[in-house]
Amino acid sequence: MNELKNLTVLGPLVYAIHHFEEHVVFNFIEWKVKYFWHSAASMATEAILSILTSILIIFALLHLVKNSRASALVILFILFTTQVINVLFHTFFSLYYNDFSPGVVTGLFLYLPANFFIVRAAFKENFLESYAGYGLIALLGTVTFVMFEIFGPIILGLGVIASCLYFFWFNKRLIRG
Repeated sequence: MNELKNLTVLGPLVYAIHHFEEHVVFNFIEWKVKYFWHSAASMATEAILSILTSILIIFALLHLVKNSRASALVILFILFTTQVINVLFHTFFSLYYNDFSPGVVTGLFLYLPANFFIVRAAFKENFLESYAGYGLIALLGTVTFVMFEIFGPIILGLGVIASCLYFFWFNKRLIRG
């Protein structure tokens, strides 16, 4: 069964479509600066697209090659951080400010369904063993997203480094086990 392996390629694809909604169809940066002038909004949209797409592709490829529990958990963390919490951000603040947040449409109709199928496949293939395990991924993803919004792009680098360290540590631990 390789459903998760196959579904991970959806991550970069739905991100590109989401980015198109945010920055080509609408102007997310203008909306974000209106309410979150103190955040990482000053980062160029092309840089955000390039960095996040590269991260998603690299970790999706890692999982395609390794197909291990460690690579699955890392890709689930990255998808939660970049997509699931992102749609919650768009939806919550659209309602909170009573102002349409560019990105909410693709978030609700692409991110949530794609990530639902990805997480379901992770459970089906025993990469995820409990809801508490996914809850921990959700907590770590939420903290990472919030820290990115507060401290900016340095958090992306630290998140990638932490993900790589976790992957190598976890694989080593499984081999020793």
